Amino acid sequence: MTAEVRVRPATTADGPAIHALETASFSDPWTLESIRSMIAQPLALATVAEQEGRIVGYCIAWAIGREAELVNLCVASARRGAGVGGRLLDDLLATLGDRGGATVFLEVRDSNEAAQALYRGRGFLATGRRKAYYRHPAEDAVIMRRAGAPSPGAD
Repeated sequence: MTAEVRVRPATTADGPAIHALETASFSDPWTLESIRSMIAQPLALATVAEQEGRIVGYCIAWAIGREAELVNLCVASARRGAGVGGRLLDDLLATLGDRGGATVFLEVRDSNEAAQALYRGRGFLATGRRKAYYRHPAEDAVIMRRAGAPSPGAD
């Protein structure tokens, strides 16, 4: 039986664990200083997914008024396909819904079919492309958007 995944707010103390996931997962990772700075920003919504006391994923988004940008969602390679990314994304969308809803934007690598499927499953639609947005290797980004809707019972 697999241990339960718990999503909680990220703290700057989580920076090294987030950075380790970032470095293992992305060809152009953020620095530890950038991660800590992002988490500390008042407009940031940053969470981590923990399993058996270890951080196995994280999500960082900006929320300004009725718009948000999902800037990074990452899951440890050994935990991909096990619902961790969905838990992190659902938590973000619920938080935004509780705040009255927000339209959420993101960019995702054109070749990252698994992430695109996750986002489509949560109501995101492809709305455009950014040519050569990613480096190492150079690749287009698909721009995706999800129209904001408050959670049931939100004021």
